[in-house]
Amino acid sequence: MNSSPTLSLAEVETIARQAHATQKDKAGRPYAEHLQAVAEGVRARNGSAEQIAAAWLHDALEDNALTEEWLRDAALTPRTKDIVRALTKHPGEPPEAYARRILETPGARLVKEADLAHNANPARLAELDGPTRTRLTAKYTNMRALLGL
Repeated sequence: MNSSPTLSLAEVETIARQAHATQKDKAGRPYAEHLQAVAEGVRARNGSAEQIAAAWLHDALEDNALTEEWLRDAALTPRTKDIVRALTKHPGEPPEAYARRILETPGARLVKEADLAHNANPARLAELDGPTRTRLTAKYTNMRALLGL
């Protein structure tokens, strides 16, 4: 751990890339490409450094790339940790409850907006088979509506 109070964005990026190194997205692409796109989307939406850090880590707990214990002890701000937790879907959780948690967590909606924008990118969806593309398009459309996007 470095001596600064919180991890730099470069350090967070390195941790996220290492944590997800063996994972691929639904189209078989390296998962880090999605994380980078979401982080860049947050930056393009004038998100804070805390939100950009959360973007790099937004799927880490859900994908079991990092643990809740890691997050609890990490040199990150409480806001970044809150956003990561808000964006972590729980097994069997209704979309409405997930969206409510995001809306109730300061800064989380913008990160989810960037996540949905990349997930719903037509070029990215075009790489998927028809049934998967149809299912995910409906899922993302529903989440955007629940979040008022």
